[in-house]
Amino acid sequence: MSRASDRAYDEIKAQILSGTLAPGAQLKEEELAEACGVSRTPIRDAMHRLEAEMFIQRSDSQRSFVSNWSIDDIEELFTLRTMLEGHAAAQAAERVTPEMLEKLHHNVAAIDAAIDRPLPDVDAFLAMNAEFHALIIQAAASDRLAHMINRLVLQPIVHRTALRYDADQLRRSLAEHVEIVAALEAHDSDWARAVMTSHIRRAFHVYRSENPA
Repeated sequence: MSRASDRAYDEIKAQILSGTLAPGAQLKEEELAEACGVSRTPIRDAMHRLEAEMFIQRSDSQRSFVSNWSIDDIEELFTLRTMLEGHAAAQAAERVTPEMLEKLHHNVAAIDAAIDRPLPDVDAFLAMNAEFHALIIQAAASDRLAHMINRLVLQPIVHRTALRYDADQLRRSLAEHVEIVAALEAHDSDWARAVMTSHIRRAFHVYRSENPA
């Protein structure tokens, strides 16, 4: 991919995550090219990437829109994530290495530092939260599982959910991360699966409470 394509990808993705490009908004190549300061070819490349990552949906008439998921769609995605990430946590409990546990402890400490302040650093929380889940998947040591999960982690939904977390919800999320790491250290796959399952289900209910059908 060219630098122009990468720049366009980053810019469009950032606007989707921030809500500047709202769910259901039509995306026109010429307008995006002008806004991003690139030609239409990099815009096409960027939009293909974003479509593959489910940020963008294409209609039967080949027009592109910011993905606009129904609450039933979102619940199905969270349900599938629960199954797959719960399985990943269980496998990670059996396969985790001391080096990976050390990385997870550093990650948890970074999340603690990000939220343990009068005004929590939600951007840092989001980055470290994504890293935490990526580390769990890495510890599970299954390329096939990683590919399946990455197709289901709809980042705009994760982002919007976390933005609605209050301080207590951020602390609860951190506590669940701490417990998942403890389960991995104990090599207890059932415990790891159970905590990851409840962790993701709780996130869904936070999302649903802010986005009723």
